Amino acid sequence: MQLHRRKNRKQPLNITFLGTGTSQGVPVIGCDCEVCSSADYRDKRLRTSLHIRHQNLSLVIDTGPDFRQQMLRENIDTLHAVLLTHAHRDHTAGLDDVRAYNFRQNTSIPVYGSASALQQLQQDFAYIFGPNNYPGLPRIELRVIETQPFAIGSLEIIPLPVFHHRLPVLGFRIGSLAYITDANSIPNETLNQLKGLQCLVLNALQREPHISHFNLSEAIHMAQLIGAGKTYFTHISHKLGLHREVEKELPPGIELAWDGLCITL
Repeated sequence: MQLHRRKNRKQPLNITFLGTGTSQGVPVIGCDCEVCSSADYRDKRLRTSLHIRHQNLSLVIDTGPDFRQQMLRENIDTLHAVLLTHAHRDHTAGLDDVRAYNFRQNTSIPVYGSASALQQLQQDFAYIFGPNNYPGLPRIELRVIETQPFAIGSLEIIPLPVFHHRLPVLGFRIGSLAYITDANSIPNETLNQLKGLQCLVLNALQREPHISHFNLSEAIHMAQLIGAGKTYFTHISHKLGLHREVEKELPPGIELAWDGLCITL
């Protein structure tokens, strides 16, 4: 989404989809379905994550199991902060690899998330936060966020409470971008914060109903209700279908994201 801007406008957001797959990724180990067997690069999906660059600021939303591979693929050589949606392992398992940025930048990396998510992080990565601070450990600063807007550098970030079945999860609004993954319910208070978007990123897991994710029809309905200029679906499983076939079914203004897709707002 490349827009023409006057010179006095704010600097753009450069957004890269690091991964667009569900917890197992696509292809799924041992699966020979048509999606997992597809040669289309758009059907190869690492675990869901997003990179945002604004001027010299470099942010990542979630550090899943494929974090190292994703950052190498996109040649991202700086990282200033991590935004955490929730503490499920498909969104956190690559956290250890932030240490490459610790070494390169000689600084710790702040990780922003809810109190419960950061508490779970300390359990899952106890060696990072334990008393034995030996050389080579990741250097991480845990920063609790609630629902109030906060700033990282020049960016204002608005946490967006949503629900992943009964689990509270955070999406994020940054300027005219909103990012919501692992959700099947968006409260009215959050919907009110999603007005006037240029770009919405929303999860659309599969065609069949799911206990904790929007399926395709629900995601389409929610996208149309929110009414962003453009909506990209992410957190996609092999059960959704081939990228090229699903794209034909989507209403105008809605597309499937794919790994490596870059947009500018």
